[in-house]
This record gives sequence, structure tokens and C-alpha cells, in this order.
Amino acid sequence: FFLQRTSTMFKKFDPSEDVSTSTQVKASVQRGIKSQIHASHPNLGEAVLDELLPKKPPLVQYKIGPHLMLYCKQSPDKGGDEPVFFQHRDGPILPTLKFVHTYPKVEFTSVTVDKGAIPFLLGGANVMCPGLTNPGGEMPADDDEKNGLEKGDGVVIYAEGKELPLAVGMMTMSSRDVRKKNKGNGIEVSHFLGDGLWLTEEIQ
Repeated sequence: FFLQRTSTMFKKFDPSEDVSTSTQVKASVQRGIKSQIHASHPNLGEAVLDELLPKKPPLVQYKIGPHLMLYCKQSPDKGGDEPVFFQHRDGPILPTLKFVHTYPKVEFTSVTVDKGAIPFLLGGANVMCPGLTNPGGEMPADDDEKNGLEKGDGVVIYAEGKELPLAVGMMTMSSRDVRKKNKGNGIEVSHFLGDGLWLTEEIQ
């Protein structure tokens, strides 16, 4: 009812088998990444982003399959690299859940699903519109000139009654259309609590 179809992007992700190449991100590319993150999450100002993603050491980019990039912070004390953001094709750059949980006061663009959706979301299912419009669900408000969220926007997904988010994903329609149509798939889930990326502490 609330959700359908399972996200497979990271469901069985295994860094020892699924990562192909890694490269250090150039300073100019890292500035571009920060710019894209700010566009998706306007509440993250330059000072916040500089604290979250300092210039040094630079990010490391890992390629996963043909269309997925994983951006990691170097962790010399741990001996590996910590996944912090990822991007599928030309979609939005999305934060990993562990990264969001580490900085709970940082205001990423977010939505809330009602509590009935929680077990489905933890199984990796996509979010159906009623999960966002039912009592307990929440999205940024639409006004006469602008939608709260546009199709293709990246969002961190919270759940009613839960302090920390359970998933991240991409809007498959605008928030206005979610409210208007109130059926079908509203968010394509890319990464959820308990999937392979969540279980990955670092990449060696």
C-alpha cells in the first residue's frame, strides 16, 4: 500500500567485490561536488560544507559498476576511506546514512513517512505517495510559485516517531504532484538502514 518495488542499488553491496577503481578527487571537482550538494540541500551553507568536506585530505572517488560513484573521506587513523556521498548517473549527490547520523543537526533536504511505512522502508522498498500524505507524513510546503520539492530532488527520509533517518532517495515526482495524485511511487529509495552500504565502515 505505502511502498513498492525494492531498491537494489546497495542492497547486497560488498566493497571487497563491487568497487572497481579509485581516484583522488581534484580540488576543482571537489568544489563542483560541494556546489551540487548545496543545490540539493540549500540549508547547507559554504561554512558547513567546508567543515563536513574539508579541502585536505581530498575526497576519494570509487567507481561501482558502470553508473555509480561513491565519494569517501580519507581516514588515515582507520587505514581506509569512509563513504560519505554517492551519485547514480546524473542524479543528485546523496549523503550516506552513517554520514547523516554523524551530523544529526545538519539540515539536509528531507521528508517524513508515516509510521506504517517503516517496515517496508527497512526492507528497501520505494516510498509510495500515501506514505508521504497520510497523517504523520511530511514534505516541504508548496506555494503558488514554487514546489517544495521537484522531480529528481534528492531527499533524506525520516519516519514518524524516529529521531534519525532510515533511508535516502530521489523524488520521482514533485511534492505538488505527490499531494495531487496521491498514488504511485513518490520516492525511489537508493540507500536504506541495514543495506550493504550501511554495513560498510570503510573501503580499504
